[in-house]
Amino acid sequence: MAIGADWMSAASFISMAGLISFLGRDGSVYLMGWTGGYVLLALLLAPYLRKFGKFTVPDFVGDRYYSQTARIVAVVCAIFVSFTYVAGQMRGVGIVFSRFLNVGITEGVLIGMGIVFFYAVMGGMKGITYTQVAQYCVLIFAYLVPAIFISIMITGNPLPQLGFGSELNDEPGTYLLDKLDGLSQALGFSAYTEGHKSMTDILFITAALMVGTAGLPHVIVRFFTVPKVADARKSAFYALVFIAILYTTAPAVAAFARTNLLSTVPGKAYVKVDAWVRNWESTGLIAWVDKNADGIIQYTQGAPFTGKPNFVDSEKGPHGQRMVTNQLSENSNELYIDRDIMVLANPEIAKLPNWVIGLVAAGGLAAALSTAAGLLLVISTSISHDLLKKSIQPNISERKELLTARVAAGFAVLVAGYFGINPPGFVAQVVAFAFGLAASSFFPAIIMGIFYKQMNKEGAISGMVAGIVFTMGYILYFKFINPADNNASHWWFGISPEGIGTLGMLLNFAVALTVARFTSPPPENVKAMVDDIRLPEQN
Repeated sequence: MAIGADWMSAASFISMAGLISFLGRDGSVYLMGWTGGYVLLALLLAPYLRKFGKFTVPDFVGDRYYSQTARIVAVVCAIFVSFTYVAGQMRGVGIVFSRFLNVGITEGVLIGMGIVFFYAVMGGMKGITYTQVAQYCVLIFAYLVPAIFISIMITGNPLPQLGFGSELNDEPGTYLLDKLDGLSQALGFSAYTEGHKSMTDILFITAALMVGTAGLPHVIVRFFTVPKVADARKSAFYALVFIAILYTTAPAVAAFARTNLLSTVPGKAYVKVDAWVRNWESTGLIAWVDKNADGIIQYTQGAPFTGKPNFVDSEKGPHGQRMVTNQLSENSNELYIDRDIMVLANPEIAKLPNWVIGLVAAGGLAAALSTAAGLLLVISTSISHDLLKKSIQPNISERKELLTARVAAGFAVLVAGYFGINPPGFVAQVVAFAFGLAASSFFPAIIMGIFYKQMNKEGAISGMVAGIVFTMGYILYFKFINPADNNASHWWFGISPEGIGTLGMLLNFAVALTVARFTSPPPENVKAMVDDIRLPEQN
């Protein structure tokens, strides 16, 4: 359960169904990638890493490749990946607090920073594990209850996974997805079940998410702490079962939310719109601009204005709507909806009881805070244990090592909070970048470290550096430096920044194998260590 909670972050709970509700079929990459990675973990990594007997990924890399340089490169990669990932969690925390405490997202992130810092820094691995078990119970209950409620209301089927493909209660003979396709097309969108991404991009994104899962430091570290080698594989299996409960429900939640949204908001006068719109408008995550002064909410394909809404705090429009100062786009859409609110707003859209709305908020917080704690642990141990104790000051006392870990965690909270307030994308999108970085850096080094005895330190270091530098450069260029070209015609080979980690991984393998071929082989004792890792455990 702790692994499941550590894994199911704000991206899984808050953002994934929101992305699917807007992307339709293309959103399936997140479902396939984020579950398939645990199969890789169970089969290829978890038992061998547990038998190795170390406690962090840089520990494994440093000892397997008999190099402090390799250890330091692994530490840098772990910090980059973890910071990218934790930024998405803080954004999710800010969204939940902003709505349910009636504060801005900035204040919501600051509150979340304080909570995470307190129990992650004071509790350590054991404290975090027990809180994550409780958080899993909260988040899975909070996710399933409204999904079951809405599935019964819309289709009469109590299982959301089956309700997703069932007939509607109020329109016998009409299936949910057919209704959603019709609503989407009537508003000028393509059919919900029709995808836009190329098969190449879907393949690369799915592979990056799968391989990134198997290379994420905060996930791998869990398998160092189980009692026996056999338990590592068993833990991965049960974690996948616990994770699948939420992941098989997400497509249904996305379809329910999208159907309810399109059925209740577009074409309605703003003064008569349901209260949930005004509730979320106060957080700055929904905005309406009356472009033709008719008081009716027009919602069609395309963005309503450039960028995210820039609200005028005290100014209200003639219909009571919050005013924005953004430059309007030329298309006729008047409604801005942040994708990250779809799960949290879903109970309100469906007019469920208030206790269900509060339960979903608790689940969102549990998901974000549990993963944030695990990531902060990786960052703090990477700095205090792998960098300081193993590389810079081998004779440091345990007390000073612990103090360093807490200071590092505090600094990490501040950096994560900054990116939570100024996010580079949607929660799930930001998290997808972290997977690309993990796929292009750690996965090849770990796989070759276990299954290829001839891989030496020069090859591993070169591959990790080449993979993460290439992947990070591609993401930075197409997301920040030149975002105007952020479309398939300008991407290399049509691969989006979310999927470039797969190409970075292939580059890592290619560079590592080439360099290893022309440099000295690893020592015999390292080869013997690799053989020992792969031998079955003796009872």
